[in-house]
Amino acid sequence: MSTKSVRVVTPVMRETLYDLVSSWTISLFVALLLTCGAVVTVWLTSRLPKPPDAVPVELVELPGGFEDGSPDETLRVDSPEPEARDAVPAESVADQVEIAEAVEAVVEMSEAGTQQVQQQFDTGIQNTGKIGSAKGTGRRALGFGTGTGGFPREQRWFVKFGDRSSQEEYAKQLDFFGIELGALLQDGRLAYLKNLTNPVPDVRYINTGSAEARLYMTWQGGERRSADVQLFGKANVTVNAATVIFHFYPKDTEDKLAHLELEYRNRTVKQIRRTYFAVEPEGAGYKFSVFRQILFQ
Repeated sequence: MSTKSVRVVTPVMRETLYDLVSSWTISLFVALLLTCGAVVTVWLTSRLPKPPDAVPVELVELPGGFEDGSPDETLRVDSPEPEARDAVPAESVADQVEIAEAVEAVVEMSEAGTQQVQQQFDTGIQNTGKIGSAKGTGRRALGFGTGTGGFPREQRWFVKFGDRSSQEEYAKQLDFFGIELGALLQDGRLAYLKNLTNPVPDVRYINTGSAEARLYMTWQGGERRSADVQLFGKANVTVNAATVIFHFYPKDTEDKLAHLELEYRNRTVKQIRRTYFAVEPEGAGYKFSVFRQILFQ
């Protein structure tokens, strides 16, 4: 019997090409991950802090201050009586009754009606002075009260709605801004109109407007008054050419107009004589914009 020798081979550990490629891939992935982490960390640490939420600011005005509106516009009163500082013309009893009734009808519209009457309605002279005469320009007094000067909003604001827009478009604009129509009827009641885009707008009646505190406007020109008459007609409310029609503005819309007026030229209320607003389309809705402003000279 013969025997054969067995050769034992010792295994050798070495890196294969697969090992090299996978290790490099893992290294690159880890390096890329660390780089991304560093970039994100730098971005987070360099961000500016979030600005605080804006707090709504209500612009409070105290107009008035000048009895005659401005120093260069003084009241002229023609009367045979001697001159007086706060002169009013002598009137007959019949004239006083007629004027008192006209003023009383307007005052019922609002607690502030005695101040707004000179802009909103042409009711005549308020007898608050002494019978006599006074030299002046003959123009109406432009201010009153004990405030800081300037015109109140209802005297210096003019809002223009597009005369060429359709009746439906006009009603959408009023509804969008929350503007409610009002009409002083012959029987002394005040008719309110809202939801103007409905086939029949919602209407309600009140006997006195003493609790009405909203800003309101009346027509000074343009062709849109006839559109208001048609809207009242849709609600079966009869108004005629002599009916006083109002636009009542909600508080948030009034505040928007006040901020737009301030941002237009950054002038104070005491410097502004007239501000003209226009309604423009914006997206699916509308917006107000200032297109003209007249300042005191």
